[in-house]
Amino acid sequence: MFKLGLIVNPLAGLGGPLAMKGSDGLDISAVPNSDRGRAGARALRCLAKISEEVATKVTVFGFEGDMSANSAGAREVAGLPFVSVGCPESASHTTSSDTQSAALALSAAGVDLLLFVGGDGTARDICSAIGLATPCLGVPAGVKMHSGVYAVSPESAADIVLALVSGGLVELGEGEVRDIDEEAFRAGVVRSKYFGELLVPRLGGFLQHVKSGGREQEELVLTDIAEHITEGMEAETLYVIGPGSTTEAIMTHLGLVNTLLGFDAVLNNELLAGDLSADQLATLVSKHAGPVKAVITAIGGQGHILGRGNQQLTPALIRAIGRENFIIIATKTKISGLGGRPLLVDSNDPELDAEWQGYISLVTGYRDVIMYRVSASGD
Repeated sequence: MFKLGLIVNPLAGLGGPLAMKGSDGLDISAVPNSDRGRAGARALRCLAKISEEVATKVTVFGFEGDMSANSAGAREVAGLPFVSVGCPESASHTTSSDTQSAALALSAAGVDLLLFVGGDGTARDICSAIGLATPCLGVPAGVKMHSGVYAVSPESAADIVLALVSGGLVELGEGEVRDIDEEAFRAGVVRSKYFGELLVPRLGGFLQHVKSGGREQEELVLTDIAEHITEGMEAETLYVIGPGSTTEAIMTHLGLVNTLLGFDAVLNNELLAGDLSADQLATLVSKHAGPVKAVITAIGGQGHILGRGNQQLTPALIRAIGRENFIIIATKTKISGLGGRPLLVDSNDPELDAEWQGYISLVTGYRDVIMYRVSASGD
């Protein structure tokens, strides 16, 4: 089940008809009844398209009432199941603190994607609350729209969600959150100001090293992946590099001896130990005082990321490292070969496998990351 977080700013866009330059500080009593509910209507347009296609595969999470375009106590919105994670402080109007509280609650609830409907002010509130912790996507509804975190329409936002649910290639990258520089604006200059970044999904494809036939050049893509990983390696962090030709490219890039079918440990760009058993891995991880990250890849054709070819990662070790510290790498050709089927986990611990289900980030190139579904059952 795809967990879709939803935040609607009911005031978004209402300042436009009043010739205001935004909705900050808007007196709702000044807004004609016919203009109210614009943001909610745009949210429902998006959700209706999702519901029409995959109603049984998506659950919406959000604050009750106008912030989720439904009535308080409702158990569904636009035909999709709804789970409440709270409510705004006031039933009559919402504030930026409500947006921030909702973002924190949704991130804590582990939503796969936070969909928000609003303008630059809404994006700023969410950015200040959760930063890059949870993938976010904006549905444009505000007066000010300078940020690079929005789909072009409610329907295009729905298309991205549908692609995620169906196993499409959805890139994940950082999008700038911007808003009008108020000091410059008072001087008569319209200039957007940078406030931060959100992690944003976009419909993907083969974006780099593409032949005319639309296929990746494997060797070049592996080099790109290796460069992305090695560039981000941090000092005093223990990197456990798993088996496979995809991970081998990382060791080659570092100039280190690689165990093609085993696990190697790298610290400060040096080989600490090679071809490690489960017990040896567990000992290294337990004794290392700094952070630990594991780099693994998916098995081509099958899609397994745990439980096939890397059984040195025992359930206890997987828990010790933590899902958030696993870096999964794969070429887009390998992921496309799954035909929309999910990545699979089979750790021999059903409870752990269930914890891994959901959506996870995959490195597919240099600064090229996508979101993809993980399942324990293959469904």
